[in-house]
Amino acid sequence: QVQLVESGGGLVQAGGSLRLSCAASGRTFSRDDMGWFRQAPGKEREFVAAISWSGGGTWYADSVKGRFTISRDNAKNTIYLQMNTLKPEDAAVYYCAANPPPYGNRYDRQSYEYWGQGTQVTVSS
Repeated sequence: QVQLVESGGGLVQAGGSLRLSCAASGRTFSRDDMGWFRQAPGKEREFVAAISWSGGGTWYADSVKGRFTISRDNAKNTIYLQMNTLKPEDAAVYYCAANPPPYGNRYDRQSYEYWGQGTQVTVSS
């Protein structure tokens, strides 16, 4: 059974930091581009960050550039999202997802075939 399991969400004050993890199982994800998306209440699920299968390429939404860092450890089948200087507008459910070869548009959620169940991030002002 293919699974992506996010963890690390929680409540943090504005300006604080959180580190999300996404552990993959059931298949090898080492050749998949991976991404993080988020969805706030009443809003569309939006792209946050993506990382190439090798880790050599990373892409970010403008709203998080310079504050968030995506990384991966293929030996552990795990990806991470380090979130610094959090703002109230970062509050959302965060999802990790896998974009397998032949790699669709990494900014488009339709390109991602496998999804986790999400982890809640709450930022208090």
